[in-house]
Amino acid sequence: MLKASPKNIHLYLESNPNPNSLKFVVNEMLVPEGMSFDFPSPAEAEDAPLAQELFMYPFVDRVFYMSNFITVTKKEDVEWLEIQDTVKSHIKNFLESGKLILDKKISVPPIQEETETVKKIKTILDEYIRPAVEQDGGAITFHSYDNKRVRVTLQGSCSGCPSSTITLKAGIENLFKKMMPEEVEEVEALG
Repeated sequence: MLKASPKNIHLYLESNPNPNSLKFVVNEMLVPEGMSFDFPSPAEAEDAPLAQELFMYPFVDRVFYMSNFITVTKKEDVEWLEIQDTVKSHIKNFLESGKLILDKKISVPPIQEETETVKKIKTILDEYIRPAVEQDGGAITFHSYDNKRVRVTLQGSCSGCPSSTITLKAGIENLFKKMMPEEVEEVEALG
């Protein structure tokens, strides 16, 4: 299970392009490498006790777990300076208590046979795009590919970010068009 050892947790904050999101980076892995968990509402956080607790604050709009960080998205009517210490303290105390951040057992989906094009798309996502998105407190995952269209899922700070559409079209889509001009004409974000 995903359990933080009862010890002294070090936490620091990182801003990202979404002014309503803040990344809380921890000195240990919280979820297995390459996995992420997005909670856009309290109802979807039923298996995530930390996210449930954070949603009890009226200013919390979304919670996202990945690797060694938690991204919290706030409501627009409050400033980070007013709430960041409260959120940081809550996360630190929760993790130091040794409680589980997820109640459910994590299962890795079976690997399905992929075409060479899909393998190349995933390699570009993994090597060029995912590290930058993760640094900004979000996640991008491959969803599907057909008719020269790549579909991806954006999570964490990327969800609802004012600059995510620009990043998707001007950055990600242009990179794919340049690296795979015969196979990719469009990149679309789902959800």
